[in-house]
Amino acid sequence: MSSEEQDRLSSERYGTSNRSTASSEARGLHSTPLVQGRHADASAYSRTSHTAADAHAAHLRGGEINEMDHAASRADGVDYYVSKRKQAKRSHRVLKVVVISLVAVLAVAGAAFAWYVNNINSKLSEGIDSSLLNQLVAPTKTDDPFYMLLLGVDQDEERTEEWGADQSNYRTDSIILARIDPPNKKVTLISIPRDTMVDMGEHGTQKINAAYSFGGAAYMVEQVSKLAGVNISHYAELNFEEFTSIVDTLGGVEVTLPVAVSDMEYADIDLPAGTQTLNGAEALGLCRSRHAYDAYGGGDFYRSANQRMVIAAIIRKVLSSDASTWPSLISKLADSVTTDLSATDILSLANQFKDLDTENDIYSGSVPTTSTYTNNLWYEVVDEDAWKTMMERTDAGETPYSDSSQDFTSGVAGSVSTSAGSSESSEDATTSSDPVYSGAVLVLNGTPTQGLASSAANVLTQAGFSAIAGNADSTSHTSTTIAYNTSKTSSALGEAKGVAEKLGLSVTPTENPGTYSDNYDGVGIVPDREVELDESLHGKSLYVITDEEDNQLAAAYDILK
Repeated sequence: MSSEEQDRLSSERYGTSNRSTASSEARGLHSTPLVQGRHADASAYSRTSHTAADAHAAHLRGGEINEMDHAASRADGVDYYVSKRKQAKRSHRVLKVVVISLVAVLAVAGAAFAWYVNNINSKLSEGIDSSLLNQLVAPTKTDDPFYMLLLGVDQDEERTEEWGADQSNYRTDSIILARIDPPNKKVTLISIPRDTMVDMGEHGTQKINAAYSFGGAAYMVEQVSKLAGVNISHYAELNFEEFTSIVDTLGGVEVTLPVAVSDMEYADIDLPAGTQTLNGAEALGLCRSRHAYDAYGGGDFYRSANQRMVIAAIIRKVLSSDASTWPSLISKLADSVTTDLSATDILSLANQFKDLDTENDIYSGSVPTTSTYTNNLWYEVVDEDAWKTMMERTDAGETPYSDSSQDFTSGVAGSVSTSAGSSESSEDATTSSDPVYSGAVLVLNGTPTQGLASSAANVLTQAGFSAIAGNADSTSHTSTTIAYNTSKTSSALGEAKGVAEKLGLSVTPTENPGTYSDNYDGVGIVPDREVELDESLHGKSLYVITDEEDNQLAAAYDILK
């Protein structure tokens, strides 16, 4: 080591830049070999000569006195030692203060967090009693799929003021049995019609939603469990009156409506067909509305389908959001939801389903029933065979329906398979250039040649359309026209292009100017032959009637032959 380097080290260590203080003796000291941080020859320093302060400073460094911290002579290092001891004492004192303060902050924060979580859990579990908990059956293994009962209870102010706030005055408007499969990241939602006929023993024959008024949540779990033939592990009850805040907190939810939904009188909504973002009030109105579908049949089925769609939309929105926002969402959720799940349970589930394929792995269905008028009341009677098949499929992790055609609400009510991240507007959807090979098609024969409409309808049916044939207003038409109705479906133009392609027609579809009827069962349709359904098939679900017993299908086949 050069003398200049030695001088620099000495200056840095002893706080002087004066090379003269580094004597030849000091330079000789620096040239002495070092062993474990000490001079090999430490005779120049007596261990007994170190003061108590030196020992304390050494203790702060780990219990050893390092001679390299000393100056070349005792006289030269006095000031250095004094400053080092003072600094060490100050640092130690400050460190203690900082550590104590930090511990105190952490302790306060821990207590506050615990209070925060406990407060949320108290809200979530409010109304969960021992009778309900006794009805819930935990899965055999912690990672097994499980069933959860979701109830929507309409505790509106008008009903409360008129009848009181007792649960016996409420009946559940929405009953959904959910299968949750964390390992495979799949969710199945099955609606149970509120008018489903069940035997409630001492209470006699009842609609299933009456169970809530007879025995609250526990009795609802018992009845649904018996109906479905599965154990139910968890429970959640949603107050519709508070539902809007959840959706608004999420910034709205995106849905796609195949047809316009207008129900200002009962649900205060007037929604166009197509993809759109709903606020809380609109989402609630959609979940409540059944009269908007009076023209299609039993409105409760279409309402239930929309409820499943909205739930799926909420799932998508939550899972696509920043996980750091989930705790605040759960806090908001606690204001409108009662459940046996804790905040930690909900967060854990959300994390497990973070990578859920929301487009393909959320399944949806409804208990297959037929409508029956008995004892001056309308009931939905379960088709036992079809229901058994549906639950076998569901329990195996498959889609509830083996064929999408079994869902008669498809193409009218909302679907859980709606694309979540699509920015495509309703207008964009109707102007899509891609052909679509599904949807309802009315084929009208405008020529004197009989059977043309039936033949075309058969081709379209084979291609995936739901097509029916009829006669046009006259037999003097000279060209083929393909018109689409944007009010019926957001993919109307695509469907029209699909029709042209499958029929091999070089026809550009045009929007219906109002000239053609969009009432598939009314004006403009004249059947070639009317065939009454056999009396034995009355009241039976269409999708469970076999080809062999369908006399209308047999008659159509005869005509086609």
